[in-house]
Amino acid sequence: MITFIVVFLVALAMTLILTPQVITWAQRYGLMDVPVGEAKEVHVRPTPRLGELAIFPAFALAVVVAWLLPIERQDATEGVRTLGLLAGALIIFALGLWDDARELSPAPQFIVLIAASAIPILVGVRLAAVPNPLTGETIVLPAALAFLLTLFWIVGSATTVNWIDGLDGLATGVVAIAAAILAVRTFFLGQESVALLPLALLACCLGFLVYNRHPARIFLGGGAYLLGYLIGAISLFGGPKSATLLLVLAVPIIDVAWIIINRMRTRRLPIYGDRGHLHHRLFDMGLSQQRVVLLYYAVAGLFGLLAVALPNAQTKFVALLLTVVAVFVILYRLSHHQP
Repeated sequence: MITFIVVFLVALAMTLILTPQVITWAQRYGLMDVPVGEAKEVHVRPTPRLGELAIFPAFALAVVVAWLLPIERQDATEGVRTLGLLAGALIIFALGLWDDARELSPAPQFIVLIAASAIPILVGVRLAAVPNPLTGETIVLPAALAFLLTLFWIVGSATTVNWIDGLDGLATGVVAIAAAILAVRTFFLGQESVALLPLALLACCLGFLVYNRHPARIFLGGGAYLLGYLIGAISLFGGPKSATLLLVLAVPIIDVAWIIINRMRTRRLPIYGDRGHLHHRLFDMGLSQQRVVLLYYAVAGLFGLLAVALPNAQTKFVALLLTVVAVFVILYRLSHHQP
């Protein structure tokens, strides 16, 4: 238990120490998110970005400390897979810094994100089998399909978290909830060393949330991609827990799917942002940022508890199917609502 406490405190303390420094650096060097009147903007004053500069070093240090402390590791390949996770995270960290400084267009961001996400897959972080939602039987995937499906999963997780980073503390808090659920579920599956990864990520999110909650003193910036990449890849350690993460992130994922479909239907490129996200629509209806964010937290937490409590893949599939229908109905009604 001491190992868990040390890893959590290292990640939390490092994030709490780094974040104020990053705020100062961003202000000094003009790395600010300045509102320019875009539809998706809700902030009204220049705010520092560079969230990845606080989160990545804290997470990496916590992982290194975890490997120095005594804890049983059941998988001989865990070390190389962890290195692959950090290598991909390092590339996304660099991408985030570059984007926050130079504002890259979506195309190069997406290419680098794909390349970085492929690294942990190449060293064994892979969705090699999926449960049949109708029978519960395990379906072993061909190697090529497993690679592509895992790549889609990690890139999709990163994109989803990046796209919900539209209100203060929203993306950070949702990832924190997902990390907490993964840490608990992994621990009770007897994979204690693997549980340290989501635990470290949880601590980083909580430390950053101190400064990222409304009114935010700093934004995630490129850190949104980093958080999404980490939670997506970590969910595949020690055996896939993708169904768990899928339920926790159900509403944001369905919202992303709705946005993509809606933009393509109106002949717009999906990669360019607008104010059509669910959190924007709720905000435009008169809910405060805090209430929208707390609503997302409550839904993510509820679905996370369901993911832990539901006994098998069939019940999780039914829960997810009902969620998809409900969220699409809500999005459809909101799309016809005039704020």
